[in-house]
Amino acid sequence: MQLIEGKVVSASVLDQVKKDVEIIKEKHGITPGLEVVIAGDDPASQVYVRNKVLKATEMGMHSAKHELSNETTQEEILGLVDKLNNDPKVHGILVQSPPPPQIDERSVIDSINPQKDVDCFHPYNVGKLLIGDEDGFLPCTPNGVMAMLEHYDIETSGKHAVVLGRSNIVGKPMMVLMSRKGKYANSTVTMCHSRTQNLEEMCASADIIVAAIGVPQFVKENMVKEGAVVIDVGINRIEDASKKSGFRLVGDVDFDNVAEKCSYITPVPGGVGPMTIAMLLKNAVTACCLQHGITL
Repeated sequence: MQLIEGKVVSASVLDQVKKDVEIIKEKHGITPGLEVVIAGDDPASQVYVRNKVLKATEMGMHSAKHELSNETTQEEILGLVDKLNNDPKVHGILVQSPPPPQIDERSVIDSINPQKDVDCFHPYNVGKLLIGDEDGFLPCTPNGVMAMLEHYDIETSGKHAVVLGRSNIVGKPMMVLMSRKGKYANSTVTMCHSRTQNLEEMCASADIIVAAIGVPQFVKENMVKEGAVVIDVGINRIEDASKKSGFRLVGDVDFDNVAEKCSYITPVPGGVGPMTIAMLLKNAVTACCLQHGITL
């Protein structure tokens, strides 16, 4: 069994991002810019946003955070997005999810200029993904998984991949990316979810499992065949009295009991997590290049 270490892969991606930012600055006099909007005071979201802004700044990018209250209105957040759409120093816009309940998140996503939609959530960019047009953005977490498979030279062509979960953020785009043409793709993909019959048998037939179902330690030993590759996208808090915080983080895979059956497996934390920010910043550089006609 070999661990797929997200910290190692993300460091490689970020090294290239930093080099690209330096080239854009030196040759074109432009600083790639990413600005983040957050509404509400959800602690986890605040941490995610802070990490994104700090890492963007570390890469030499322009970055800023816009904080809105829990009581912010739809009009206020749409007005801010419109302002960022029209700001030439802002190449990428990210609106942290989830917003407060009074906000229609779909309409906020739809209001972002598709050329600045570095999360790849806008219908325009989702459509491009589906038809295989890759001259723009790819969704951050699924593309991070693909980068990990490539970094570890894991054979995917002709393999049976099971994607657990059908979210717009991970499950659906993961299915598309793994089934597209390409050296580290070309998989036959089965998407499973809460209504899938014979779920255990389906997983046990998979060469590759991507778990993004949002249930702590859902994937058990009997659901994984010998030699399978297991990618755990989940991150969940469970109670643990032995920890000072009273909880610990686990994935959607029962790591301790599954790991020894795998050829490769991602840990939680330290697996897929670091890849999401790395691919976000890569998208922000792409956005800058698209908006200024720059070829790296």
